[in-house]
Amino acid sequence: MLADDEQNLTDYLKHRLSQMWPDLEVVASAVHGPEALRLIDDHAPEVVFLDIKMPGLTGLEVAGRIDPKTHVVFVTAYDQYAVDAFDRQAADYLLKPVTDDRLQRTIARLQDRLAKKEAPQDVAAILASIAKALPSTKSRYLRWIRASVGELTKQIAVDDVLYFQALDKYVSVYTKDGGRESESLIRTSLSELIEQLDPDRFWQIHRSTVVNVERIAGTTRDVMGRTTVKLKDAKAELQVSRAYSHLFKQM
Repeated sequence: MLADDEQNLTDYLKHRLSQMWPDLEVVASAVHGPEALRLIDDHAPEVVFLDIKMPGLTGLEVAGRIDPKTHVVFVTAYDQYAVDAFDRQAADYLLKPVTDDRLQRTIARLQDRLAKKEAPQDVAAILASIAKALPSTKSRYLRWIRASVGELTKQIAVDDVLYFQALDKYVSVYTKDGGRESESLIRTSLSELIEQLDPDRFWQIHRSTVVNVERIAGTTRDVMGRTTVKLKDAKAELQVSRAYSHLFKQM
């Protein structure tokens, strides 16, 4: 699968991959991060080419949220911090403008790993290396959310949120209010909201669902291997899509 907001590069990769790796099927292509996550969830590709600077979610953010069984090739314009980190971790990456020689060498490495059934590279280690190399910045995440219930506008502390669920052009915010589950609406897309939430505290578990990790009581898995999240003091049971099931392997 390909994920890049530059159509010319996507067209080039499709064309050259079809020639250099005829057995490879490009199942889908995405132009921004949230679409990439959705298509990865739909198709579960073995290999993903990810541009590290896409709108919505970066390729690095997408890589951190997908199944670690997926082989990832990062695509980037020259970025000293990212390139140094990729080299330190011996990561697969393509530097723009992509050359046939570099693409051929990347294909050869991927073919070798797949033939030997080797595990993909440790994306978590690559992301940690990049984060360590970047100049220090203070990340600011949402602490309060303005949401509506009918004509009433409420100020909701992010700490009080059980989970978020996308609904058309709105996102439903579920909280515990006076011992009961309460639903409010915010006028934003889930992809825009995710960018403002602390990823260590809020996990996307489905294309339409983000859960507060501190509110998770546990998980169950049925005979088909499908995972369901159960919440503390709440009746809701949230389905986990295949692309995010790895988040709960240790539960």
